[in-house]
Formats: sequence, C-alpha cells, structure tokens
Amino acid sequence: MMRLTDVVKNLLIINVIMYFGTLFILGEPYQALELINNPNPESFNQWGRNILALFFPNSVYFQPYQVVTHMFMHGSTMHLFFNMFALYMFGPPLENYFGPKKFLAYYLLTGFGALILQLFVTYLSMTYFGASPYTANVPMLGASGAVFGLLAGFGTLFPETKLMLLFPPIPIKAKWFVLMYGAIELFLGLGSFNTGVAHFAHLGGAIFGFLLIQYWRKNGNLFNR
Repeated sequence: MMRLTDVVKNLLIINVIMYFGTLFILGEPYQALELINNPNPESFNQWGRNILALFFPNSVYFQPYQVVTHMFMHGSTMHLFFNMFALYMFGPPLENYFGPKKFLAYYLLTGFGALILQLFVTYLSMTYFGASPYTANVPMLGASGAVFGLLAGFGTLFPETKLMLLFPPIPIKAKWFVLMYGAIELFLGLGSFNTGVAHFAHLGGAIFGFLLIQYWRKNGNLFNR
C-alpha cells in the first residue's frame, strides 16, 4: 500500500473537519425547498452549513467565497466517504509523480475546471432549455470535480495499471476505467435523471485534468516539485 502523502493527508483532514464542523456549528438547511422557490437574501442564514456551498452567480444566495469553500463541503457522510476514499486511493501516486506543490495546484485547478463547466451547463439549461430560473438557487457542493480530475490524471499517467472492480470483481486497466466512468457521467448528465448530482462538474474535472496534463507535458508548468 502506498504511503499517505502530505498534501493528500491535509486535504483529507480539511474535508472531514469541514463536514463535521459545519454540521455541528451551522446545522443543516431549514426548509430548503422553500428557500429555493422563494429566494430572499434575508433568508441566507437559513441555509445553515450550505452557506459555504456554491450558488449560481445570479442567485441572491451567492457569495464570492463559495467559489473556494464549496470544494471542501459534502452533502452526506456517504458523499464524503466516497470522495475521500478516491482521494486516498488516487491522490498519493499523483502527488509522488507531480510533487506536493504541483499536485495541490492540479487538485485545485481541476476543481475550478469542474465548476466552470457545471456553471456553463446550468446557464445554458436556464437560458435555452427551459430549466427553472430557480435552479440558480440550488447549491452545489463537494470535492467530486477535483476527485474526477485525480481519476483522469491517474488514467492518463498510469493507463496500464490494473484496478479491481467491486461489481463485477474483475481487473480493468485504468484507462478503460476512466473512459467507462466518464461515459456513465455523460449519459446521466444528458439524460432526464433527477439525481441531484452535478454530473457535468464531474466531467469538467476529468476533462480539465486531462487537458492540464497535456499542457504541462508540452509547455512545462509554473509549479516546481
């Protein structure tokens, strides 16, 4: 088993503290559906811990700091567990490959890349495809975009590494695993599935991660190991 690296360890700690700390101090949202359909800036604090999630920029609940804080928030313990498990599994090999500074830059930049694509798709949905304008008041939170960036990075840099699936319990090369997972996310994102999951944020993180690695390979990077 690969040693837990420093940046990955600190990211795990921050995410866990943010989840349980905000749950204890701020609590869960109060009447979230009412807050979405009847937006009022005076009701902002009723969002509880979700004041640190990200709202669409034209929402009355949007705050600039949410651009960063939403990446360290999670909706449930299962959401937190699966993201942190993926960070624990795929983060250390990438941190060892990139070095701490470059790895942290990669993690954050893929998170922002995920954010950009999700906001763009949300804008298109509300402007051209009939989505409710109240969609702007639905919070987005989680490290999933950055985690999918790690997944894409692992598949790009270590494509022949075999991963063992749980269902079915068969080995699969990392490159095929990443492509399969991405196809599922695209299918769910385009389909009429009311899952409450920001699938295009997942795709954005993966796509941005892949492109960032190609850019660094070609042009070098701003971050030293």
